[in-house]
Amino acid sequence: MTIINTFEQLLDECITKNKKIYEIAQENAAEEADITVEQVRVFTNKTLFAMKEAIQSGMASKELSMSEMCGQDCHRLQKRYKKTRAILGGTFEKIVEYALATSEENIRMGKIAACPTAGSCGIVPAALIAVSEDYNHSEREQINALITAGEVGRIISAKVALAGAVAGCQAECGAASAMSAAAICQLQGGNVSQILNAAALALKNILGLTCDPVAGLVEVPCVKRNPFLAIHSITAAELALADIKSCIPFDEVVDAMEQTGALMSPTLKESSQAGLAATKTALEIQKKIFG
Repeated sequence: MTIINTFEQLLDECITKNKKIYEIAQENAAEEADITVEQVRVFTNKTLFAMKEAIQSGMASKELSMSEMCGQDCHRLQKRYKKTRAILGGTFEKIVEYALATSEENIRMGKIAACPTAGSCGIVPAALIAVSEDYNHSEREQINALITAGEVGRIISAKVALAGAVAGCQAECGAASAMSAAAICQLQGGNVSQILNAAALALKNILGLTCDPVAGLVEVPCVKRNPFLAIHSITAAELALADIKSCIPFDEVVDAMEQTGALMSPTLKESSQAGLAATKTALEIQKKIFG
């Protein structure tokens, strides 16, 4: 097994072996875990199924979270789209609905697939499943895309812990958006270079995103960041599929994220001591919830 810890190494391996990212990733995962490639794909399919279940459960529920800050935004969106179509069309509607549904299912303590974290759980599923439905992508193609997304997340995490407490929300929703961009690019027939450029473009343009949850809960602004960053990933994929490249190589973008996280004040990294969490309204909400 070739050890791959950078995107440059991944690209070289794909070129040398004339294979796609998901093919390299599933073979390495199988060898590392001493299982077959088919077993890797079966496990990935279970994750995909869990994502679809979370979307359906989230779409059907109007239950508020324990804080009562979140839980009904997906319902509001569905209600609007029954009357008025979204400006950007049906796929856009699905992506924002699915992202909210999944994220709200998380804050209700429902079953979700952390991708890569619970706070960013709606981004990859929303984009991948909505696009697959509207473009008739097979289950096999969806698994390929999810493995591709996983490999992108794995390599990012080799340098930076994917946690808001370490590098802010750029390491959670930002990384998820990069993973999602790679998945969508894979689904839509992108080559290895385009897939890596899509991920780089997504991450590069969200650098510096703070983690400042109101009252210390993964609800505000976390829930609504999921649909925003899911759409962000589609933009990155569309650009990359047109052969628009990131001027900064993906590995260097990840380096920049690591540096940005290190320079970021600890008060803006999940401590809820600054940013949105320290606003007058946020402090009133915190007092109401916790006394």
